[in-house]
Amino acid sequence: MIIDAHSHVHDPVEAHLALLDEAGVDRTVLFATRPHPERAADLAGLRREMAVLDAAVGGRANTLEAYRGAWQELHAALAAQPDRFIGFLAVPLDLTSEETSRIVERELVGRGLHGIGELTPPPGGAGTIEPVLRAAADHGGLPVVVHGSAPTTADDLKTLAALAGRYPTVPLVVSQLGGLNWMQAVDMVREIPSMYLDLSTAPVVFAVRLAIEEIPDRTLFGSDAPYGDPVLARTLVERVTTPGETRTRVLGGTLAELLGLA
Repeated sequence: MIIDAHSHVHDPVEAHLALLDEAGVDRTVLFATRPHPERAADLAGLRREMAVLDAAVGGRANTLEAYRGAWQELHAALAAQPDRFIGFLAVPLDLTSEETSRIVERELVGRGLHGIGELTPPPGGAGTIEPVLRAAADHGGLPVVVHGSAPTTADDLKTLAALAGRYPTVPLVVSQLGGLNWMQAVDMVREIPSMYLDLSTAPVVFAVRLAIEEIPDRTLFGSDAPYGDPVLARTLVERVTTPGETRTRVLGGTLAELLGLA
C-alpha cells in the first residue's frame, strides 16, 4: 500500500484525488488547513492565501475559533472519501490540558480519526505541544505530526526531542524533514526511537537519500500537497532508493504499521 504521510484538504477535493491517482497513491493522511493556495488564480490571490499560512505556521492563529471552519472542511472530505483519506486533527495550542484532552476525546477519538496534526507551534514555542502529547499518550499513543520547516527553529527541534523522550509511547513525526535543519533532525530521530521524519518538500535531493539511509524504518514518504506534488514526491523517493524492503517501508509500510492498517 502506498500512503502519502502528509497532505492537506484541497478545494475541490476531486483535484486532490486526481493527483493521488496519477501518483499511484492508495491513501493519504489528510490534515485540515486554513490557507488554500490551490484556490489562487493569480499572484495577488496567492499572497492572500500565503498570509493566512504565515499566521498559521507562526502560531498566531491558534484559537479554537480559528480551527472550526478547517475542521468542518476536513470532516466533509473524510466523509466523501473514507477509503482514500486518513484523518488527522490539528488541535489549538493555547488551551489547557483539560480542554485539549476533551477535544481529542470528542473530535478525534469520537470521530474515528487516526492521529493529531499538523501542529504549528510558534517559533521558539515547541513546548506548547506538551498537552497534546499527554492527551495522545492517554489514548493509546496516537501519532502526532509537528510542522518541521521554517519558522520552526533548531532549538524547537531540540525541544521536540526532549518531549519525545518524555512521552515515548507517542510516535512523534517531524514534517518537511526539519526544513533547513534537516541534518540535525536526522541525528535527533536516529537517537530517539519514538520519532519519525516525513520527507515532504525536502530542501535538497541528497537530504532525502541520506535520511532514508540513516533511518530507513522511520522515514515516511509525504508530499505536503498542495504545496508539494505526490507524483514528484514519490518519484524522488524512488530515485534515491532501489526496489525492496526499504523503499516499500518508506512509501507506506512503516506508516501502515503505525496506524494499524497493515
